Amino acid sequence: MDTLAESMDLVRHLLASEQLAVLSTQYGGQPYSNLIAFAYTDDMKYLIFVTSRNTRKYGNVLADKRVAVLVDSRRHDTSDFEGAMAITALGAAEEATGSERNQLLLVYLAKHPHLEDFVNNQSNALIKISISDYIIARFDSVRTLHISD
Repeated sequence: MDTLAESMDLVRHLLASEQLAVLSTQYGGQPYSNLIAFAYTDDMKYLIFVTSRNTRKYGNVLADKRVAVLVDSRRHDTSDFEGAMAITALGAAEEATGSERNQLLLVYLAKHPHLEDFVNNQSNALIKISISDYIIARFDSVRTLHISD
């Protein structure tokens, strides 16, 4: 298995190379998943996404902050069975506000400048996910990285 530093580099590389992820929330015990355009902070302690306050995912986050985010390297090819990697980020989501929102907004727009109008729409919320763990899964191995506070 990789060293801790190598595993952190793998996570960082995958987060940097992918634009979309799958957000999983739940409400009343029913899982719910959505595609999101995400960004991450340099220290990898936070993932960030934007959503309308009128969506089910926003309501689910308000009801239960526990979320999972799946980011993967699959390319829809048979080589994915042995070569693809998936990372599940576990954490707690909440709407970012005030100066924190302004700082995270810069991070988000650096990755997704084409979404500036969407982000600045007053009916949309910038959501930050405080990551507790990254679970790195490959075809034949799984490793958990705990993110310390």
